[in-house]
Amino acid sequence: MSLPTSFSPAELLGLLSQLEWALPWAALLWPLGLLMPLLPPHRSRRTALRVPFFELAVQGSGQKPRSGAVVLPHGLAAWLLLGLAWTAAVLAAMQPQWVEPPITRTKPTRDWLLAVDLSPSMRTTDFRDAQGRPQDRLSVLREVSEEFLQRRSADRIGLLVFGQQAYVQVPFTLDHDTVRALLAESRIGMAGSRTMIGDAIGLALRVFEESQARQRTLVLLTDGRDTGSRVPPAKAAEIAAQRGVRLYTVAIGSAAAKAGEEADLAGLRAWAEATGGKAYQASDREGLRAIYAELDALEPRDHETLSARPRRPLFHWPLGAALLLLGAHVLQSLIASAWAARRERRELAHG
Repeated sequence: MSLPTSFSPAELLGLLSQLEWALPWAALLWPLGLLMPLLPPHRSRRTALRVPFFELAVQGSGQKPRSGAVVLPHGLAAWLLLGLAWTAAVLAAMQPQWVEPPITRTKPTRDWLLAVDLSPSMRTTDFRDAQGRPQDRLSVLREVSEEFLQRRSADRIGLLVFGQQAYVQVPFTLDHDTVRALLAESRIGMAGSRTMIGDAIGLALRVFEESQARQRTLVLLTDGRDTGSRVPPAKAAEIAAQRGVRLYTVAIGSAAAKAGEEADLAGLRAWAEATGGKAYQASDREGLRAIYAELDALEPRDHETLSARPRRPLFHWPLGAALLLLGAHVLQSLIASAWAARRERRELAHG
């Protein structure tokens, strides 16, 4: 990738807009550098030779001894190096940062929990697949749920199965492939031969305790009626309403089901309405698809978009420049001292 050799004013302003300072008030330290000429000079001691005839030597040279020290003058280059080093140190103290372009991330605001009935009555073949062949209720439910999962790809979805017992198969996740796989592996009768709707709702509420989503939705799909849950479904629905969990119930099965085998339509309706939800009845595959489509419309795809701009610290660049400039100043001082000493020796030799 080739870099541009020049920038337009607009591009240059765009680059400068990405530079920010964490401690801009540190720039107030810069004027303190103007006080450097007022600071006392650096003192260094050198070895000297003591002679007992010092006074005779001085008289012979015609010089008059005096106390004090030799202060090497700072040239323009030395002051320039010190000023640049101080400026770089102040820039480092201001902590420059390079702000990267924003990175956006979508956060789900809705958690769905699918509670699927696996009681033996789900083997009833009163549904038909897409080719019109007789199919059991659970198989058609899997197929239609697959379409729903594809439409809600940005939502977290969990899976709970129930019969005589209720089990959490998948906690809330964005990995919908896992939900599909475990729903496909679910077998009729694996949770027992009875239908404990109240216990299933109670376990679902425990799952929702871990949810931080603003909207929490429970979809309960069953073809039976409650057969003695430890927690009555009406009480479980009341608790769900108190905790802000909306319940949608779907009664699965044809209207021609035998008495005692059909779903408790009145109960399912009452429990759903108690939470602000709605009850449905699906007597065939298309009816179940229509219910999922309506659920999709009732619960819109509402998501939060989080944006963050990564920041890269740049203080090490001016700090490194300050150290290099100080090193150059020390080297310049050493060279100046060496030249001064050499000149002094030369003058003494010719004096």
